[in-house]
Order: sequence, then C-alpha cells, then structure tokens
Amino acid sequence: MTEPTDPGPSTPDTADWTWVLRRPCPDCGFDADLLPVEEVPAFLRDAGQRYAVRLGRDDARTRPAPGVWSPLEYACHVRDVCDVMRGRLGQVLAGGGDTVHFADWDQDATARERQYWRADPDVVAREVTTACDAAATAYALPEGTQWAWPARRSNGSAFTARTLALYFAHDIRHHLRDVTA
Repeated sequence: MTEPTDPGPSTPDTADWTWVLRRPCPDCGFDADLLPVEEVPAFLRDAGQRYAVRLGRDDARTRPAPGVWSPLEYACHVRDVCDVMRGRLGQVLAGGGDTVHFADWDQDATARERQYWRADPDVVAREVTTACDAAATAYALPEGTQWAWPARRSNGSAFTARTLALYFAHDIRHHLRDVTA
C-alpha cells in the first residue's frame, strides 16, 4: 500500500453545540428529549459497530470535499471523543456532587497531532469499537441523583452527568450522519 498523502487541514469546528440539549438537531435528527439516558450505553455500542463497518469500505480515506474529514478521520475523532467524554464523566462522578471543571480539549489540534489521515482503517475500526464499548461501560455507572451532578466547561457551559451523556450521544450520532453509516 502506498503511503497516504496529507490532505491538508480540515475546516475547524468552532460551534458551541450545547444547543442540541434544548432542541433537535436539524442535520442529524438527534433529539435529546427522546433518548433516555439509560439507553446511551447501548447507543454507544451500536455506534461503535457502525463506525467499524463504515471503515471497511474502499472510500474510508476519501474526503467528500476539501476541508471535510474522511470517514477514517471522523472515526479517529470519535475514538478520541469517547476517551475524553469517558474521562469527563469519571471526573463528575469523582466530584461527588461538587461542580467539576473540564479542561479544554482542542479536537482540531488532536487531529493534526495524531495525523488522523495516516491511520490504518482496520486498526481504527478496532479502536473505535473498543472506545465506544469503554464509554458505554462508563455511562452505565451513574444512578439516581448522580445524573444531576454538575460540571462546567471552560467557556462556562453548564452540564450535569445526564446532559453530558446526551451531548456526547449527539456528537456520536451527528458524525454517523457525516460518514453516512
């Protein structure tokens, strides 16, 4: 196999997607009011399998347009989002009900540093499935009032364990649409 060529940077996503907690996403159809938080683990496991299947297609490395990630790059991002969001939930639970503060995470810098475009689709298929499974296991842990435990992002956005789970689920769902999986 020939060495993949650097496709150049993707268009940075600077949007604050927290609005999806208040209204449905017109692009992917996600509606936070319709997904019970108890179903997030099963949703994540299913999504991991769907990403893995998508990576088996011949065009997994192909960007659909300049500046838009390929399915491979999206799957790398999803793998890393799973790890970040699993860590954030762990932080909320370790906070014991006190407000915790999330460190910044620059998804675009991570994509550049890890050179998502160079990844092996077969390896990433296993990694994204494993990451989704690990996140699903973590998001099955909160119970009762733990779902209301608070957190804040550096930009001031307020979350609870519940809204964090739903925000995370939207990200995973939205990118499934992006890769048409």
